[in-house]
Amino acid sequence: MTRNPITPTIPLDGPGKAHGFLRLPYSRNDSAWGNIMIPLTVIANGDGPTALLTGGNHGDEYEGPIALQQLAWQIEPADISGRVIIVPYMNYPAFRAGTRVSPIDQVNLNRAFPGRADGTPSQKIANYFNDVLVPMADIVLDYHSGGKTLDFLPYAAAHYLDDADQQQRCVAAMQAFAAPYSMMMLEIDAVGMFDTAVENQGKVFVTTELGGGGTATARSAQIAIRGARNLLRHSGILSGAPEAADNSIMLDMPDGDCFHFATRDGLLHPLADLGDQVRKGQPIARIWPADRTGQPPVEIPANRDGILAARHFPGLVQMGDCLAVIAERRG
Repeated sequence: MTRNPITPTIPLDGPGKAHGFLRLPYSRNDSAWGNIMIPLTVIANGDGPTALLTGGNHGDEYEGPIALQQLAWQIEPADISGRVIIVPYMNYPAFRAGTRVSPIDQVNLNRAFPGRADGTPSQKIANYFNDVLVPMADIVLDYHSGGKTLDFLPYAAAHYLDDADQQQRCVAAMQAFAAPYSMMMLEIDAVGMFDTAVENQGKVFVTTELGGGGTATARSAQIAIRGARNLLRHSGILSGAPEAADNSIMLDMPDGDCFHFATRDGLLHPLADLGDQVRKGQPIARIWPADRTGQPPVEIPANRDGILAARHFPGLVQMGDCLAVIAERRG
């Protein structure tokens, strides 16, 4: 079996607080014996659970990196019981480029799991997380937002799982995160996702979508910071009770009808905004031709009643782009 070439520059099991890197050898034109250096913090104190906190799985999503930088700076060993492993920029090459996928190998890290120890750089990163870091963890938080192409209501999410007990533990952790919205989330295609890899190992897993547009806001960053602290309190790593969110709303994505896709290229004309209540059959967007006037738009009707939970961000769309996600309100 091929051994993964990634090595941590700090101990993963030592006491105290250490900042270092996951070092991945990467020979390239401008550095024959070069390395990809993925920033890493490990904080440990006594017995207790291990939390793995990751951001930058996609390189154009910033709430997670902001929150994890702050936590790595602020949390001290005396504050915790257990261990916290923090990786703010999981897909470091993509983060430095501000792109969704890695500019090195054009691989989407969140579709590369369980990865390959002898694969491309992104596949090696996926394999190291899958085979080394996830097995160490009791609970995993992986931050996401919409990046440059989507915008979301700020929510924490859990998935429907075959194991009812595991699902219940994931839902409890999601609710403890206390985002303004909580989502039982359906993925378009869960094959190769970090989410799936973590859940297949029986771990408690929480993910998020906290905004989008290729930036963060003061509000979305604060939701991310508070949510991670809440999750650490929920797991018993930090002392105290999770801080409740005001009027948190529970949402559900029960099936594929939640997703709405563009059927042509063109200029996007939104007819509903995030958080709006819509009815089945109601037009939620128009797509105008981008190359001429005097032609009617294509209208996109809502597939179901619900709340507009996500929308396409740039003003131009391509056929096949996800235009909107409509979720059902629960309770």
